[in-house]
Amino acid sequence: MNPVIIVAVAVVVILLLYVICTRNSFVKANNSVEEAFSTMDVYLKKRWDLIPNLVNTVKGYAAHETSTLEKLVSMRTSTYSSLSTEDKINANNELSNGISKLLAIAENYPDLKANQNFLNLSNELADTEDEIANSRKYYNAVVKNFNNKVQMFPSNVIAGMFGYKEKTMFEAAEFERQNVKVEF
Repeated sequence: MNPVIIVAVAVVVILLLYVICTRNSFVKANNSVEEAFSTMDVYLKKRWDLIPNLVNTVKGYAAHETSTLEKLVSMRTSTYSSLSTEDKINANNELSNGISKLLAIAENYPDLKANQNFLNLSNELADTEDEIANSRKYYNAVVKNFNNKVQMFPSNVIAGMFGYKEKTMFEAAEFERQNVKVEF
């Protein structure tokens, strides 16, 4: 056999194996991103469902704060499961802002803060927020790994061939980046 043909066949086989292995690593990384988002999505949905109960509890004490409360409820008008991943990320950033306003309103009502129903809902919300924070970290870590593969040479060539695109990280909303104002 001709050595040139043997080398050419070997190069083709090596390239084909590289493409197959890289494609499989993209499938694995993409599945990790989807799994991480699904985990986070469970907690986001739980928070989504807690909001009406918390708002209704606060409404009884803060009737004149209805515009803030109604805005928070209106953020939830769409069905959560029908939202795209991007829409869920955006909606939950807005919801985080609304929750902080809701809790600020609650601070002005000592009777509300002592209400057992409000305390239970607040504690459940705080636990859910902790779970969301942890799942955001995991989600962002797997998205970073995926995006590195999509952007870095030579795997970016394979990403382009198979249509893999960068995923969106879950970032803190602008209000969450502000310094916390502490007053005594």
